[in-house]
Amino acid sequence: MTTLARCQTIDELLRRLDGAVGVSDEESRCQEVKRVLSEAVGSGEIRLDSRWLAPAEGSYARRLLHRDPAGRYSVLVMVWDLGQRTALHDHGGNWCVECVYSGQIEVTSYSICGGRAEQGIVHFKEEEVVRAGVGQAGALIPPFEYHILRQSGEAPAVTLHVYGGELTRCHIYEPVEDGWRRRSKDLSYTD
Repeated sequence: MTTLARCQTIDELLRRLDGAVGVSDEESRCQEVKRVLSEAVGSGEIRLDSRWLAPAEGSYARRLLHRDPAGRYSVLVMVWDLGQRTALHDHGGNWCVECVYSGQIEVTSYSICGGRAEQGIVHFKEEEVVRAGVGQAGALIPPFEYHILRQSGEAPAVTLHVYGGELTRCHIYEPVEDGWRRRSKDLSYTD
């Protein structure tokens, strides 16, 4: 963890997350992580240094805030400049909780509804579109893990993401004539 994260409020958040990820089943674990993030962010007790909040040019920023030494979870800060978004993607089979720290995010969730797996083509059905503001959190638990996130509103947005482990690879889905083509993508961190 970098020295930027070593403040008392971040340490307290990590202590609470350590307890939350100890819950045995994924649904309850995600609900507990969601509660911890929503309370910490909604109350204003979490303050990130301005270097964590800087947008990146060309794509959203993805910065590692904490990697649990036991490998149970990781915490990322993502910064979304105006108009930035993800591709339709999964989370590589990992659970995830996302909470808006500042600004506004639009989350469009999808479910798989067919395709030709042998050819790497998937069909999706749009399930829900949610606009989330400060302190609002959502969870993804496989197999319900497909979505697009995008900045919405008039200002850049910042989100906190807690993953079940460390998400270093996922699949993105690119639109093609008869569905969406699945492609593996390695993930990296923004300086």
